[in-house]
Amino acid sequence: MCMKLTPKQLYSTLQKVTEARIPVFVWGAPGIGKSAITRQVAEKRKIEFIDLRVAQLDPTDLRGLPAIKGDRAIWLPPVFLPQVEKDGEKGILFLDELNVAPPLIQAASYQLILDRRIGEYSLPENWAVVAAGNRMEDATVTFQMPVALRNRFLHLELEPNLEDWKEWAFKNDIDTRIIAFLNFRPELLFKFNKDENTFPTPRSWEYCSRALKAGVDLEIAVSSTVGEGVMAEFITFLNIYKDLPSPSQILSQHITFKEPSRMYAVCGMLIRYAKSQGDCKEKLLDYILNIDRREFSILLARDALKSGILLRTCNRWRDFCHKFQHLIL
Repeated sequence: MCMKLTPKQLYSTLQKVTEARIPVFVWGAPGIGKSAITRQVAEKRKIEFIDLRVAQLDPTDLRGLPAIKGDRAIWLPPVFLPQVEKDGEKGILFLDELNVAPPLIQAASYQLILDRRIGEYSLPENWAVVAAGNRMEDATVTFQMPVALRNRFLHLELEPNLEDWKEWAFKNDIDTRIIAFLNFRPELLFKFNKDENTFPTPRSWEYCSRALKAGVDLEIAVSSTVGEGVMAEFITFLNIYKDLPSPSQILSQHITFKEPSRMYAVCGMLIRYAKSQGDCKEKLLDYILNIDRREFSILLARDALKSGILLRTCNRWRDFCHKFQHLIL
């Protein structure tokens, strides 16, 4: 058992433990952002980041190759490890899929993690080690890690979280129709299926968005990234989009619907429209204040703020705060 964290919690924790150079192992299902979050931590701290897929290495790849120096043999370290001569440089050495690696590779990694050295090579003082791997229940090929190796890590488990993912999605221009659909069907952000090649994960939804933006056929883009079962639901949801009035009509006439599916679609449509227009935030906030179902008022306000729409500068922002003062955005 290990502590389960949301992406935001993992991001915050990794900043602290990598600064303290505490070795940490991040557990989690495939495609939920283990490596992406670790890379973001390095970018935030403005330090170097090296991503090693250790399952693809041989033991000699880590230890290096022997060479003759005078009357002795030495080990020449690989160039992909952090270079010792860069004095003062900070970084994160990320050992991905560590528990997928065979025992011989894990043994080589053990020395690097435990002693911060292997062969003739020493890990620079200011570098932290972060490892990651899938859980046994994820039905991936894994090898049991030695107890001594497991005991050298701080263990954390990453769990998907829609609110955290949406904040990332808005910043990275993920198709707002996908975000609206996942507001409607949050359980489909991640739905592991070991019997299928494709299933919904935060990573596969990103691929889906990129495929749609590239002009790939809708059915091909969705089924090839998140699966055929999800494709049917997503296309049905998109058909709701097509039947809605225009965003300008919805805002000016304060049009709402009783059906939750339509309101989720409306929220996604209005975010997309407000981001593209840039001058309708006052109308958007007026609309939010006139929705008769507060869950959609809060959803639309939160997503607008996550997407960078400056509702807090609107004339009626105080009205919103007063009406929803018991809630934290």
